[in-house]
Amino acid sequence: MSTKKITTIGVLCAMAMVTNLLISFPLVPAASFLKYDPKDIIIVMGGFIYGPLTSFLMSFICSILEIMFKGGNALDVLMNMVSTCTFACVAAYAYQKQHTKKGAIVGLIAGVIISAGVMCLWNYVITPIYYGWPREEVVAILVPGILPFNLLKSGINAVITLFLYKPFVNILRHNNLANKNDDKANYGFVWVIIFICLSIILFVLAKGGTI
Repeated sequence: MSTKKITTIGVLCAMAMVTNLLISFPLVPAASFLKYDPKDIIIVMGGFIYGPLTSFLMSFICSILEIMFKGGNALDVLMNMVSTCTFACVAAYAYQKQHTKKGAIVGLIAGVIISAGVMCLWNYVITPIYYGWPREEVVAILVPGILPFNLLKSGINAVITLFLYKPFVNILRHNNLANKNDDKANYGFVWVIIFICLSIILFVLAKGGTI
């Protein structure tokens, strides 16, 4: 990894954390414990520049920084990474394969849908453990709360990303923080597949009462 790329990723992570610390609010009354923040906009744009592996790396760094600044534990890191990676890595992978505005739109839409579905599964499994709630209580808010929250959160971030990406990357290039022909590794998408497979396994185990 070049010094320029490391510097740019560091700048992007700092920007993502600033937005995370300054902007945070609930979107859906039925799931008011879930808070919207716009850091995924910066993370997916990092993936658009360098590929989905960069989105994965930024997600990990920002998740660790978030619990340092806001508090939390390993479950917070895990849930943050699952949410961000299933949105940002999917979008970045699609944009890498079709490097056009249409590719970006397709990737962002796919990221919204996959992220919302995966987060329903992970909340079904993890939220009862995290908050000590009966699983039936979590099931009751999946459709009226958790699903619309994740659709709205990712949808808002997708729309903002679509409008901001070109001017944003042009600013980075103007300041010599990004090149037009940056290499784009596609390994980050593998982590999305792992998250999805793990989600299904966890869901089956939770449904069977194993966890």
